[in-house]
Amino acid sequence: MQKQLIVTEEITIHADPEKVWNVLTLPKYVAQWDELPEGYPQERMTAGSKVVWDLPNGEQSITTIMKAEKEKKLIIDLHGTGWKNKPEQGKVAYHYLLENMGNRTKLFIEIGDFSLLDQGEDYYEASVDFAKESSKVIKSLAENEAD
Repeated sequence: MQKQLIVTEEITIHADPEKVWNVLTLPKYVAQWDELPEGYPQERMTAGSKVVWDLPNGEQSITTIMKAEKEKKLIIDLHGTGWKNKPEQGKVAYHYLLENMGNRTKLFIEIGDFSLLDQGEDYYEASVDFAKESSKVIKSLAENEAD
């Protein structure tokens, strides 16, 4: 069996889970820690919400929220229309888990399993950087701006 390629990151945020949840699900904040296509609707992202990026080669990268358990868990499926391997939904996903610690929130981020994809190493490497950088921005937004 091939080694799993799953990125993990955790960070303690000095804000309650409601503020962290807002940063994870309101497009005005999401656009500051992740890319959103131009003209993306500004309503809160919920289960079933999709983000579709048209890639230069004519393919698409699509994320779909599979689970949105308010202030606890957000699971977002990742799918590429050009992927040779087609893992079942949820096998390559972003998991954001929030742990309420009173006036603080511990955020756990898990991204992958990229071993299911051709070029999985490339996705894994890019996601290591994404998890580190996005967690810092999420922390800053939740501590300083989120309503």
